[in-house]
Order: sequence, then C-alpha cells, then structure tokens
Amino acid sequence: MKASWLIALLAMLVAGLGWGPAFADPFPTIPKAKGERCVEDPQYMRRNHMDVLRHQRDDTMRLGIRTTKHSLKECVSCHAVDGKDGKPVTVKSRQHFCASCHEFAAVDIDCFACHASTPEAKR
Repeated sequence: MKASWLIALLAMLVAGLGWGPAFADPFPTIPKAKGERCVEDPQYMRRNHMDVLRHQRDDTMRLGIRTTKHSLKECVSCHAVDGKDGKPVTVKSRQHFCASCHEFAAVDIDCFACHASTPEAKR
C-alpha cells in the first residue's frame, strides 16, 4: 500500500516538473471552432452542453421535434478537427474536440456509439 502511494506521488512530482511527455500540459487543449459564433455563449456550453444535448435528444426522439440549433450533427460539423491527413479525426483521437475535455474529466462519451463523430462528407 505504501509503495503504490509513493509511486503515485512520484508520478505527480515528475508531471509537475514536465519530465513526462504524457503530462506536459495539465489542462485539455480546446480546438477552435470553425464557425463564427456558437449557438450559445461558450462558457454556458462548456458547463451545460450535456443538458442541452439531452434536451435536444428528448425533443427529437420522443416528441418528433427536429431543429438544428442544438443538434449533435451541427456541433460535430462546426467543431471538427482535421488530422495530419487533412481529414476530420474521430472521437478515438485525442485531438477530437469532444475527446480532449472528456478524457481530461474522465467522462465517457456515449453519443458516438450511435452518431458519427466526424462531419458528413460533402457531396
């Protein structure tokens, strides 16, 4: 028990000194969106996006009300991050807009079990 506590303390110390590449930046990098402005204030969205998306889901799935203001598809289109190949990265990448914060907060993203995590290809 004492050894694991000591190892954890040492890992935090190393991270604080910047010696470990995995710990180089203690905060998530939030990529800039492609649109001119978000549908809501960015601070509001950072704090409440899960409630906004849940409400949108309920309106769409249970009430049949389809709007684009808070649709996940619109969010993905605006917040897509391109990889080195110039194509949008999927949620499995640490570069993905959603993954960057969710990984930091240790929160699973279940939206993309059913929805695409990249924008639709333009036809």
